[in-house]
Amino acid sequence: MMRFPLFLALAALAGAAATAQSRHDSAAPINFGADHIELQDKANRAILSGNVSVKQAEMTLNAARVTVAYTGQVIDGSPQVSRLDASGGVVVTRPDQSARGQFAVYDLNKRIVTMLGGVTLIQAGNTVNGSRLTINLDTGRAVIDGSSVGGRTGEGGVTKGGGGRVTGTFSVPKRNQ
Repeated sequence: MMRFPLFLALAALAGAAATAQSRHDSAAPINFGADHIELQDKANRAILSGNVSVKQAEMTLNAARVTVAYTGQVIDGSPQVSRLDASGGVVVTRPDQSARGQFAVYDLNKRIVTMLGGVTLIQAGNTVNGSRLTINLDTGRAVIDGSSVGGRTGEGGVTKGGGGRVTGTFSVPKRNQ
């Protein structure tokens, strides 16, 4: 029966994520800031680099570089963004959680954020580490796996294998003795 408390901890983490994630407005405008922008209109993309910050509703993505892919369609004077590809120390924050990794893809059409490479998800004192994190912004379902994709960067910038495992720490409420 020792699995039951772990199951409850996992369910609480997933439930809190689901509550927060289900409120995300993926139709909200996307605001950005960067040190440099390169527009590639014929390729329907913009490349943001240097201290990039992208914000949509309550979600913020920070990275060294973000490629913004958009359709050729313009509605109300704005190009329709379809995908964000981020690299270099990616951090995605929401009001009650944050995730870190080396790469991230935000597919606006599917409303899914995928992070790769030494991913860490932190929420309410709980920490989960793995190689890939997928968050469905409609359902709030977050899945972390320990696939060998990416890996962690160790000393001297050397990439280490993830070992194919998911690890973490769950906080335990203080109890009266």
